Amino acid sequence: CGCDARRRRARPRAAPAMVDLTALAAGGAAGLAVDVSLFPIDTVKTRLQAPAGFWKSGGFSGIYRGLGSAAVGSVPGAALFFGTYENAKPLAASIVGDGPAVHMMAASMGEIAACLVRVPTENVKQNLQAGTFRTTGDALRGIMAENGPRGFLKGYFSTVMREIPFSMIQFPLWEGLKKAAAARHEDGLVRSYESAAAGSVSGAFSAAVTTPLDVVKTRLMLRVDVNGIPYNGMVSTFQRILNEEGARALFSGIGPRTMWIGIGGFVYFGVYERARIFFGPS
Repeated sequence: CGCDARRRRARPRAAPAMVDLTALAAGGAAGLAVDVSLFPIDTVKTRLQAPAGFWKSGGFSGIYRGLGSAAVGSVPGAALFFGTYENAKPLAASIVGDGPAVHMMAASMGEIAACLVRVPTENVKQNLQAGTFRTTGDALRGIMAENGPRGFLKGYFSTVMREIPFSMIQFPLWEGLKKAAAARHEDGLVRSYESAAAGSVSGAFSAAVTTPLDVVKTRLMLRVDVNGIPYNGMVSTFQRILNEEGARALFSGIGPRTMWIGIGGFVYFGVYERARIFFGPS
């Protein structure tokens, strides 16, 4: 009848989900804090993984080479990750229900988005760290001359394939440790230092486990081996390293990588929680 039609027309619509802008701002602040403060450890890790080896790639000299490109990419990359991660969790929950799978799916979506920013800056940064180019301008021109704009996305697939397993381990572990910590307090709220400690433990463990994927990613971004032979494809590069250098080479840089991400996890998640409070509604 007409009354039913009017009631249907008058039924209020659900408000559209709002983008979590606090996560964008907090993620950007956290990313910048880690990438700048721990950059020397990242340089050591990259040079250990380079085909030429640590000393021929520069040793301890020019330890901040590539910092500019890292700083430029860290804010948008981290902001894009956390913005996607926080906003994807309700969608993930509607698909897989509650539990660790929610964080796995949301983190994977965050990594796919963030790598669109992270990979171009990583290409420039790692080539500077390994001594392939001397200046940022040289790196930009060299990468463009060799492969055109697509050269800046070299290693995108291998980076995503490194980051997704990393995040699928790290984020459920981080969220689980935070939940356990929050249960110890009467107000049920996790403290920022507890989130930082959980981030450190989960990050260090995830970093160690995924080091072989990181080595493959580094080789692809550096493009060629010591003889100038190009690396092509993730599987092919993995097999070449294994056959030519042995399994040990796949764990090159595991010490600096684990230390960098362990310390970085403490800073990253600690800053993230504090920044969410700072940027959030008062």
